[in-house]
Amino acid sequence: MAIEKGYFARQGITPTIMFTPNSDVLRAGLADGKFEIAHGGVDNAVAMVEAARKDVVILMGGDGGMMELLVRPEIQKITDLKGRNYVVDAPGTAYSLLGQKIIKDGGLIGGKDYNITPLGGSESPTNALSTPDGAATMNFPPWTVIAKDRGAKSLGRTIDLFGPYQGTGMWVMRSWAQQNPLVVQRYTTAYIEGCRATLVPSQRQLTISVLQRELKLDQRMASIAYDELQITGSGLNKDCAFNLQGFKNLLAVLAEILGAWNGVAPPPDQYLDLSYYNRSLAFVKP
Repeated sequence: MAIEKGYFARQGITPTIMFTPNSDVLRAGLADGKFEIAHGGVDNAVAMVEAARKDVVILMGGDGGMMELLVRPEIQKITDLKGRNYVVDAPGTAYSLLGQKIIKDGGLIGGKDYNITPLGGSESPTNALSTPDGAATMNFPPWTVIAKDRGAKSLGRTIDLFGPYQGTGMWVMRSWAQQNPLVVQRYTTAYIEGCRATLVPSQRQLTISVLQRELKLDQRMASIAYDELQITGSGLNKDCAFNLQGFKNLLAVLAEILGAWNGVAPPPDQYLDLSYYNRSLAFVKP
């Protein structure tokens, strides 16, 4: 929407969008300088710092993940997953771990009471719900819509089953931000304006049209995706602000389920520099 409405052009920026097929390519591409700015699950930024020892910093938020716990139609409650398969993209990704946390709070332990089955991507776990081999998964639009069209049902959204969560955010190499503060400010200003336009009711049809075109969705799917963006706490954060409590919750899940940091989540400040975002707010046009 920031591109569509000319907000980047107004800042003298012509962004080139690159879609990466998975988190590994996203992380490696940023570290190798193939692109300068990453928008994706902020758990990837944490992984780059902790596992790859890269000096990555999160500059702003995005959304609350828009995740739902999807199950086969015969599943009525979480304990019905006992002995069944929880299908995921990969066992250690944040969304997979979030599902494991929700299921644990419902009374079942992954690898003990149920199986954790990695299938890769988002499409394969969605397809698996149409077979007896896949009993549950965590997913987001449009895959949630596709799964429910095929007969799957939702046990609830993350915001209802777990609480605040920081999903997609913007993160960069710290050195690049320090060397290009005005570029970061102009980019972030335009991005915030795009976030505002996305949530304005008068821009609904334009936003749906952009979703259709850019994500190759039909109008129904794009409309549902738009509605999901509007859900407070799950969809797009106002001004794409960073959800600090949601990020603390993410770190707590990594500590508890993955066993990171000996089970004790670290302070979030080391992964963040929101000063660029806060300065950009002053330049956002109403």
